[in-house]
Amino acid sequence: MRNASRWICHWTALAGMALCLLGQPARAAAPGQSQLAQAESLRTRDHPRFLLMLQQLQQHARELTPGEQWHLRYLMAWQAAYEGDYPRADAQLREIIAHAGEPALVAKSTARLMDDLNINRRYEESFTLANQLMIRLPHIKDPLARFLVLFNLSQVFGSAGQYELAENYARQLESSLPAGESRCASQVMLVTARFNGGKLTSTSPELPQAADHCMAAGQPVYAETMWLELANLYLDEAQPRKAVMLIQPILPGIKANQYHPHIESAGVMLGQAYWQLGDAAKARDLATTAVATAGPDEVNETLRDGYQVLYRVAKQRGDMAAALTYYESYATQDKAYLNDVSARSLAYQMVQQRVLAEKLKTAELGRQNSALRLQQALTARAVETGRLYIALLLLALAFIVWWLFRLKRSQLRFKRMARRDGLTDILNHQHFISDADQLLSLMQKKPAQACLVSIDLDHFKQVNDTHGHAMGDAVLKHIVAICQQHLRPGDLFGRLGGEEFGILLGDCSHEQGVSIAERIRKTIAATPLQRDASVVAISASIGLASTAAAGYRLVRLCMEADAALYRAKRAGRNRLIADSGVDRTIEA
Repeated sequence: MRNASRWICHWTALAGMALCLLGQPARAAAPGQSQLAQAESLRTRDHPRFLLMLQQLQQHARELTPGEQWHLRYLMAWQAAYEGDYPRADAQLREIIAHAGEPALVAKSTARLMDDLNINRRYEESFTLANQLMIRLPHIKDPLARFLVLFNLSQVFGSAGQYELAENYARQLESSLPAGESRCASQVMLVTARFNGGKLTSTSPELPQAADHCMAAGQPVYAETMWLELANLYLDEAQPRKAVMLIQPILPGIKANQYHPHIESAGVMLGQAYWQLGDAAKARDLATTAVATAGPDEVNETLRDGYQVLYRVAKQRGDMAAALTYYESYATQDKAYLNDVSARSLAYQMVQQRVLAEKLKTAELGRQNSALRLQQALTARAVETGRLYIALLLLALAFIVWWLFRLKRSQLRFKRMARRDGLTDILNHQHFISDADQLLSLMQKKPAQACLVSIDLDHFKQVNDTHGHAMGDAVLKHIVAICQQHLRPGDLFGRLGGEEFGILLGDCSHEQGVSIAERIRKTIAATPLQRDASVVAISASIGLASTAAAGYRLVRLCMEADAALYRAKRAGRNRLIADSGVDRTIEA
């Protein structure tokens, strides 16, 4: 699957780099202003020199005007954030926003604070500031401040999955750069928004064009981001050799720049590529090195993919103890990453709902004020005024009831959207895992048996390549409908990713689970999809694991079911293999 969010988290670290694309202000400046502007332009282009200038400016802070002192505080807050001291940086930025009074500096500080809050997973506060900046954006005239605001709005909304909005702000960057300045940052943000929105393929010209433009502008880290996104597309499209040929030449530059997310991503991608090429030893070495660079609390999609490579290699070698350890690390990273994605999306929806509620509240207050003024004007006509007053009250009450009904319905819809897969309307990966854990705990207490079924559609990529993605989506919905015909009310059914599905059958013996899974397999094979004068025949490989043999730990059940599924694939596909923990395998 495309690791769309892998690159979103990188932009928060790269945000400050955008400033080094902008040159010195064209207007004449006093010595203090000139030194401050020069220091600001050197922050990421020549950071040691920036630190030296910052120290010199602090030593002569008393000689600066009040406006220049606020500018100096902004640079100090930026450096605090760069060092990872976010509490100190946020306190300084909030003071600048509250007291500086200079619109451009306030806008830059707000954009920086919004970015810091997003980095530290304080998503609701970050999106609240984003909405404030959206309102103020038309009034921001300073080119540098407007550039920073647009840049940060694009990346923050992209982190919430609002890719169209992110793309819109990236396009506005094109028209907001000072004359004669490089378009590297605007191109990179636009390409990344389109990449995350699933609009690019490995043949799209935007990625190499942006990379070449950034290299010409002296921005190698941005260029490396573009090449890594292209390598990611190669892996998505099962072209591992092209991914290796792309990453290997830029690897020395990535290591020289010492940008940790790129080092980690390049290592894991090479591990994935060599695994696809069949070189398990090289895949293991690269993935091991990459995950070893991660911090103790680091959570992202890259680490998840690295542990997945190590799990597959260990399982192929028959080292089940190591495979189990790597699978647990993979599951932990996957769950934490999905939780973070859900938290961002939920925070965005909550802020949007609050903005809507405030607008409705303002409108309601306006209506109430109009009603009071009208009541005062008609006091002499008591009967007519009384009737009008009652009518207005009923109208206001009906509006409030209607608004509360819509608010409740929206909340229920958001809750359902957070749990369901957007295409098939069954449980998504995160909530299938969470609900499965709870159901297994209940089965263990009864006690009662349960079966985990892993389903993977055979040759599904050929359906997309031959008939298009619209037909592929229709096939997925068709398969879900078939499975639901054979499931009981208490069974859990979820989409684990792409064309892979999981079913947890509660109160189900091994034999009953095999019977249900086999009926599903036969029905899928016997029921082709007819659509738009096309007939698509599809089959599925199924692996089954039972608590009678594997116990009630979900991680172990997943490993057993996956192992059976891979055996079904290797045995020729379109079959069911059920591992019962003893020498008992059922094939069909």
